[in-house]
Amino acid sequence: MGKFNKTGKRGMPALNTSSLPDLIFTLLFFFMMVTSMREVTLKVQFTLPQGTELEKLEKKSLVTFIYVGMPTQEYRAKMGSESRIQLNDSYAEVSEVQDFIYQERSSMKEDDQPLMTVSLKVDKGTKMGIVTDIKNALRQAYALKINYSARKRD
Repeated sequence: MGKFNKTGKRGMPALNTSSLPDLIFTLLFFFMMVTSMREVTLKVQFTLPQGTELEKLEKKSLVTFIYVGMPTQEYRAKMGSESRIQLNDSYAEVSEVQDFIYQERSSMKEDDQPLMTVSLKVDKGTKMGIVTDIKNALRQAYALKINYSARKRD
């Protein structure tokens, strides 16, 4: 029979850090894939109106935004101080809204196209005529799911 020798004191083995770089790169890759940066540079100022019955949108990937408001300070000399429409990163006219919707719809998956929602982020001081013109252009493009963005009433 063997005899166990307990006279030698054993220390704690060193921590194995060989897989640490793999773990760090995996986390880095995960956060790079999940994080989304702001897609649009705002060129219009808007203060959202207040609302009481607000609902949060479920799938933001199915939402297309149209911004309406006064141009920011850097563009005001060139564009004036009237309310302007911004589609993606550029100013647009009402006549361009329909083509914009067709383009956005074609960039979506075919299954998601009927679920597309257009969210209007309109300054509370904007005249209703512009909003009505945009709604008519959306109706002609068959974009019938419209959402009006608002902030919660204080």
